[in-house]
This record gives sequence, C-alpha cells and structure tokens, in this order.
Amino acid sequence: MTGREFLELDSPQQRLYLERLKRVEVIQKILSELPKADQNLCNHGSYFLAANASLCGLVANNFFRNILHVRRASLVSALPMAVIPFLSTAAVYEVFVREPLFLGDLNCEVCAVVRGGLIGAVVGGLYPVFLALPMNASLAARYSSSPLPGKENLLRFWLTTAQPVFRKMSLGVLIQVLTGLYLATKHHGIYVKILQQMNTSRDPEELQA
Repeated sequence: MTGREFLELDSPQQRLYLERLKRVEVIQKILSELPKADQNLCNHGSYFLAANASLCGLVANNFFRNILHVRRASLVSALPMAVIPFLSTAAVYEVFVREPLFLGDLNCEVCAVVRGGLIGAVVGGLYPVFLALPMNASLAARYSSSPLPGKENLLRFWLTTAQPVFRKMSLGVLIQVLTGLYLATKHHGIYVKILQQMNTSRDPEELQA
C-alpha cells in the first residue's frame, strides 16, 4: 500500500495540490511586499467589522435592559455581548471572505461583496440583537425586574418587546451592511493587485513554457 501511494505522488490530484500550495505561497509573499496600508487592511480590516458588532451587541443589550427594567448584573450581561459578537463576526468573515480570497478560491468580485454584506448584516448586526434577547430575558426572570407572561402569551410578549429594539437597531444593521460591503470590496481589490503582481513578475521561462 505504501508503494502504491509513493507511485501516485505524481497523480493529477497531487500536482493540483502542489500547484495550489505554491500559488498560496506566492500570494502570501506578494502580500508581504504590498504597502503597509494594504497589509493592515488585509490582515486587520475584519476587526473593524467585528468591533462594530460588539458595539451593536452592547447597544441592543442596553435597550433590552431598559425595557425590562433590569438594573443588576450589568457587567455579566455586557461582557458576553461585547465578546461573542466580536469573535463570531471576525471568524465568519475570515472563513467565508478573506481566507477564500487569498487562497485563490473566491475570484468573483460580486460573490465576495455579497458575502461581505450578508456577514455584516446577519452576523455583525442582527445576531447581536438576537443574542441580547435571551440574555436579558433570563436576567429579568431571575431578578423579577419585570412581570413576565405565562406560556400562552410568551411569544407575543417577546415579539412586542423586541420590535422597538429591532427598529432602533436598523441603523446599526445598515452600517454593518455597508461596512461589510466596503471591506469585501477593498479585500478583493488587494487580491487583484496581487494577481497583477503575479502576472508582471512571472519568470520569463515560465511564460515561454
């Protein structure tokens, strides 16, 4: 079995893997030679989207606390509302936009921009609001800060409670959409710069081949 694997090292799949690995190395090398502004935007730009997600989480948390008259455990509710949206937004943007771009798996500009906008809206804007609702609902029930309905009216109560918060957070969601679109556009532009550098700095012997 080992001999067979050794013989198949030059298989089409193996060659494709090696070519992809070499391409990734070239992309990373050219990226390190770009201006610092491009490098910083590429490596740390998603943190801006993630920081906005944390801010959305804190604002939504504050809205729900005021509506439910929760006055205790402010740090307990604020800490996860700042940390979880930040980590989630940064990770999702990395997995679905930045990493596929700079691995050469996402060449479509429209696809990258749409992904960026959706991540900004869903993960960076709406998710923190949805996360704040059960957090403050549990605190309201624990400290009896606001009268809660029975099971038959529970869904209607939370829909009524959440509606004004979602209306107030609509501007934040819009900002996150625009931020995600902007970041994805800039990241794709950096990727295009890298491709242009690869084409201009290609070895003459490789061009002749």
